[in-house]
Amino acid sequence: MNSYTGAELIVRYLEHRGVDFVAGIPGGALLPLYEALGRSSRIRHILARHEQGAGFIAQGYARVSGRAGVCLATSGPGVTNTVTALADAKLDSVPMVCIAGQVPRALIGTDAFQEVKTGHIVETLTKANFLVKSAAELWDVLPEAFRIAESGRPGPVLIDVPKDVQLERAPAQCWAESPPNTEALPTLDALRRAAVMIDAARRPVLYLGGGVTQARAHAVATAVAERASLPVTTTLMALGAIPDGHPLALGMLGMHGARYTNQVIDECDLLIAVGARFDDRATGRADLFCPDARVIHIDIDSREFGKIRRPDLAIHADAGDALRSLITLVTPQLREPWLMRIAELRQQLPLRLIDTHNPRSPCGAIRAIAAIAGPDAAVTTDVGQHQMWVAQAYPFRRPDRWLTSGGLGTMGFGLPAAIGAALALPGQPVVCFTGDGSLLMNVQELATLAELDLNVKLVLLDNAALGMVCQQQTLFYGQRRVGSLYERASDLCAVARAFGVATVELGEAADPAAALREAFARPGPTLIRVPVSADAQVLPMVAPGQGNTVAID
Repeated sequence: MNSYTGAELIVRYLEHRGVDFVAGIPGGALLPLYEALGRSSRIRHILARHEQGAGFIAQGYARVSGRAGVCLATSGPGVTNTVTALADAKLDSVPMVCIAGQVPRALIGTDAFQEVKTGHIVETLTKANFLVKSAAELWDVLPEAFRIAESGRPGPVLIDVPKDVQLERAPAQCWAESPPNTEALPTLDALRRAAVMIDAARRPVLYLGGGVTQARAHAVATAVAERASLPVTTTLMALGAIPDGHPLALGMLGMHGARYTNQVIDECDLLIAVGARFDDRATGRADLFCPDARVIHIDIDSREFGKIRRPDLAIHADAGDALRSLITLVTPQLREPWLMRIAELRQQLPLRLIDTHNPRSPCGAIRAIAAIAGPDAAVTTDVGQHQMWVAQAYPFRRPDRWLTSGGLGTMGFGLPAAIGAALALPGQPVVCFTGDGSLLMNVQELATLAELDLNVKLVLLDNAALGMVCQQQTLFYGQRRVGSLYERASDLCAVARAFGVATVELGEAADPAAALREAFARPGPTLIRVPVSADAQVLPMVAPGQGNTVAID
């Protein structure tokens, strides 16, 4: 009878799943798996420079493809370095599988070299985690891990594999593949009730969250909106779920949303929330959010119902399944009075973007780059002011090419996520908008990018500060900017060149628009530095603890 080592079983299953690449860094507890990868596998290994970077590379692939990304981490510091990427994937519902090395079974619990209690550490940061106690268990654990990661509300799963389990042999058998998940099919009665509520509403708003993106349900969401004349607002995670410029598009709601958007939502009488979790950055002060509205909440995760806002009707369902059924049940109508009121508010309380025609300004650079990159480009960001400028100014047309850290707000996400997106989209442009504070968090991944020679353009909005912290200290802490200004700015263009990445100083370009076009025409990675004042602010902004209709503008 044929048999395989645990390491060979892992590699064979990844090949069986069609995994093209894994990202990671080798270490002693994972060397048997690396030996199996190198001996016979077609799977490409991406050598990250930090395990957190490997986790975000896997996320970048997963967010674009919709399939679980895979990263590898050795025991101890390897897996603890991955924790932030796991937590980020959990909060943003990203399918991801981390295969971690562990000390041999006989040493577990002895404080052996590079031993940590991995399961205890990641318990609340993953959908599930497994400690594999024998090679034979892998026949069941591997398919189950990927099923959990990709089904229902997606998320990260960790498999902890002791070194001696990787070397142990197990008899050959068939993979224990699980049937598709069907636990959350919408009931016709609930959908009919929803349709009745939508038909009766005079001032409805369709509120789309990241679950719509995960379900790849953005086209049907737009079709429902068009059929029932539903104005559409999106969270940060769902930008592009209705194309920018669509007559029904209200833009992003919440802390940095347009004032008219938040006012429209305040006046609505029915909020249809699909794949959204009523995050505080979207709702502001919860008791002041949509005070006169009834709420329909559609979500794959029933734990979200009533967590922040108690719905009048809760529908436990995949966003795509629910919307495809709902489109046949709602009555077509025009809602002219409501759309006229929205047009008035759009005129009275517009989103004012500064210097959109100046490529040297934040919003101007974002608009110019969007025109060059085109609607199919993958766009990643880090976290901070640049992230919100991109959310406000970039004309997103498809949400599956928009990658940002929403729930955890992780600085250092953008660069490695862009690497993962570029690996998933060979030949497509990938743009990473970042700030100097964020880039420094995972700057070592410039080496990975240069080594892979991927066509990723890094747009660095450089203010020699932690911009969003600086802004909040200026507005809410008596202008005491403690710890948010760098006393000595880093020359990040010199750093990029040292790693082998070409650079463009946009502030020094005689013709910045031409310099941008040349940078995007040149294959391979480039860092484009856009100097920004540390006093620049992202507005409007709702102060923490305030309702969304009270904004600084």
